[in-house]
Amino acid sequence: MISRENLRPAHAVRRGLLACASLLALSLAQANAQPSTSNRTGNNPDQPSAGERGQYVGKGADNAAGTPGPREASDQGSNDLVARGRYLATVGDCVACHTVDPGKPFAGGLYMNTPFGQIPTPNITPDKETGIGNWTDDQFYRAFHEGVDDQGHNLYPAFPYLWFTHVTKDDVLAIKAYLFSLTPIHQPNKPLHLVFPFNIRAALGPWNALYFHPGTFKPDTSKSAEWNRGAYLAEGLGHCSDCHTPKNVAMAPIRQEAYAGGEIDHWYAPNLTSDMKEGLGAWSVNDIVQYLKTGQARGKTVAIGPMSQTIHDSTSHLSDQDLHAIAVYLKSLPAHENYKLDHTATAAVAEGGQQVYASYCAQCHGDNGQGMTGAVPALASNGAVTAKGPQDVIRAVLGGLAAQSTFSPMPGFATVLSPDQIAAVANYVRTAWGNGAPANATGAMVSELAPQTRTMMAGTLNDKCTKLGNDKLDQAIEGESIQSLLHATHDVNMINQITKMVDELKKTDPQAQQSQIINALTAGYCPIVVADRRIPPEEKAPRLDQFSELVYTQISDHGKK
Repeated sequence: MISRENLRPAHAVRRGLLACASLLALSLAQANAQPSTSNRTGNNPDQPSAGERGQYVGKGADNAAGTPGPREASDQGSNDLVARGRYLATVGDCVACHTVDPGKPFAGGLYMNTPFGQIPTPNITPDKETGIGNWTDDQFYRAFHEGVDDQGHNLYPAFPYLWFTHVTKDDVLAIKAYLFSLTPIHQPNKPLHLVFPFNIRAALGPWNALYFHPGTFKPDTSKSAEWNRGAYLAEGLGHCSDCHTPKNVAMAPIRQEAYAGGEIDHWYAPNLTSDMKEGLGAWSVNDIVQYLKTGQARGKTVAIGPMSQTIHDSTSHLSDQDLHAIAVYLKSLPAHENYKLDHTATAAVAEGGQQVYASYCAQCHGDNGQGMTGAVPALASNGAVTAKGPQDVIRAVLGGLAAQSTFSPMPGFATVLSPDQIAAVANYVRTAWGNGAPANATGAMVSELAPQTRTMMAGTLNDKCTKLGNDKLDQAIEGESIQSLLHATHDVNMINQITKMVDELKKTDPQAQQSQIINALTAGYCPIVVADRRIPPEEKAPRLDQFSELVYTQISDHGKK
């Protein structure tokens, strides 16, 4: 549901500038960042892009004018500046963009992909040589408010200063206090990999003149304090419309279409307006709160792609009060219709896609796309399915999905179905059961998205055996006990081995969610499957899929019924 990317039009700068702008904002498509330092060194062009916001917190209460007054970050429980800054940095999801190595949080080094090259995120630990240890309060605030670094150089909008400019100075300095409380990490910044002329920072000046409007958030006194609170969070550190707004040719947000949906790093960030087809019109405030807290809204959708990471790293840690305020603000957005319902499209695409669906999808998602409550998401009336763009459906079919909340993992079909078959089934589910979305998926689009969708479940196991649990579980998986069980797991004893491992992991972390255990074990088994020469290459992904599904069956309440 929420992600980040968007922008808007205007003539006058000619192609070089527009293209430059293009590059900048396209990188912000997937990112939420923190201030950049001026020097950049190092290299890692093969690294994946981010796939992974202050507010009025602190003292006092809401004032009578409807302005959100400062108050404590409820999950911190104190007025401590560092604790407050930690909460605000969580709202901004700063860690997602500024961390490559989990052992070096905020040390930067993540390359953000753009059509014109890669932009590295900087080290924002308080290291004085490679981080921001020498930055003054004013320099740090200028980065947020004006989009310039400590040397006065323009920052690329991969750092979303178009939204961060709305954050109050007190909140910005609380974030700085938190970052400066961290252990300094000496890690030089990596070089910019942009082709000419997009590597010329001077071109950002005219782009900013056209599309950047600096200014701290000003409350609307005609609205409630809660609405203003939600607007401040969503329009500032949360930078929700960054991903959920379309861009113009200069990759600047199209303001008149704010929150109407946009593309982000080869995913589609859905419409968040009150549109009844693909937006939040049929959602309640509580539906939105549940989604931001857990990654699912029952009977509506589950989070996938960048939004899944945003929920994991950011929104799931926000106070219920703040989530409710954001939901109230989003529900107030006027409807923006991206397309007209086309119920006649079903017959046109049914012949090609319906058979694929019946063979590969219906067993879990149901003949009528109804899914299984709490286990398999419904596809009928699912916002991710009915969005203007088909990218999310295509990528889910290509790469599968990890377990989430109580929902089972989904296998990927990148090595099973052809691009044309995937396009056909995507169009079928988007038009069937009254969904009425555009049948706009093509085989060429699938082929373009396939290289961007390299996952364990997609059959591309060679480079994506990623940790997906939590720190406790990941450490336990690497321990001798679980490793010996994993290496001794074969077809004939898989269920018994899984039962032993699940029991041990539950003892290790009694608070772990079932999805965390499923994903941790799947990630732990992945390198073993990859290295096992007895398993033919074409059987490696199905073996991992089988393992993951069995873990789900053993651990879930649904699987025990």
